[in-house]
Amino acid sequence: MNSLSSQLLLKIRSHSDTILKLLPLFAFAVPLALLYFLNLSDPYLGPSTQYSFNVMWKGRTFQLFFIWLVALEFILSWETIKLKISKQNLAGLIAVAIALVLPTVYVISEYYFGLNSAIAQASLQNGIAFAYAMPLAIEYFVFTGLFCLSVFLCLGKKGLAGFALPALFVALVGTIYTIDNVFPYGQFTPFQLLVPTTAKLAAGVLGLMGYTTLYGMETGMPFLQVTGSAGTAKFAIAWPCAGIESLLIFTAVSLLFLTKMPISWKSKVGFFAIGAAVTYFINVLRIATIFIVGTQNGGNINAPQVQMFHQYYGPLYSIAWIVSYPLIILVGHGLWQSNKKKKMDSAKEKSMKPQPS
Repeated sequence: MNSLSSQLLLKIRSHSDTILKLLPLFAFAVPLALLYFLNLSDPYLGPSTQYSFNVMWKGRTFQLFFIWLVALEFILSWETIKLKISKQNLAGLIAVAIALVLPTVYVISEYYFGLNSAIAQASLQNGIAFAYAMPLAIEYFVFTGLFCLSVFLCLGKKGLAGFALPALFVALVGTIYTIDNVFPYGQFTPFQLLVPTTAKLAAGVLGLMGYTTLYGMETGMPFLQVTGSAGTAKFAIAWPCAGIESLLIFTAVSLLFLTKMPISWKSKVGFFAIGAAVTYFINVLRIATIFIVGTQNGGNINAPQVQMFHQYYGPLYSIAWIVSYPLIILVGHGLWQSNKKKKMDSAKEKSMKPQPS
């Protein structure tokens, strides 16, 4: 038994640098796993914390994409990521340990010490329309700050710059949630500007599919009335329903990613334009699909199928594309560079062959 313990301890010591590098990832994966498996009651976010992972809009599925982005950064930049903290610096190690435990402490405080309830009550007293949703928005901001702190303590300024993408992603989600909580039902005009055009394009797509559509305005928001063989659905469209948040997240994520790519500015502009166009078209399909689901469920906005698409599958369309796009660019650019090198090598070999006299 002692021999096995000694061997295990030796293995841990031999991989201590690797473990220390990965600690910022574990610091957030652990509290999210606890929230899911403990399945705590949550009067503000739904019947349980497990439920919050089944919802993208005003849920925690975005945090799973945050973990994916952190893991992706480790995979792509493993060799260049350097530890700042020294194993001989006791004070530094204690600071790192405290920073890494704080996300779990915050989650425990939310559910066992009434922090979520206090945030919701304070938000309600300050006139915030969707006060019940503020605890989750604050959680995203807290995770952003704690992630930046843990990365800085473990990996230094260069490490923090390298992990700016996942930090920006989770901060943007918190910001977007907060804006919708304070200005609900499309009241935030800057985000609502693109919605009429997106709704009209969705109506055009539905028309091509054989549906009868009627576009109009009610209470400051555009609406579509869509009729098909299964029934009629009429819904008003606010900016969260139209996927405007996905365009904002795409813009921030792609710009931050492309600035780090060793390619020409023309290629960067091209990659951004293609990605933005695809993101926007996905949002058009998102609106069209929710109306198709609506017509199949009696036009009832509260039908489980409609709500599931509205809160999960609709946002999943866009976010799955956004977090995959950097990987698509890397793979595509790598294949293009490899093919270009092969052609150059082939041309060089041909030029070096003796020419027939």
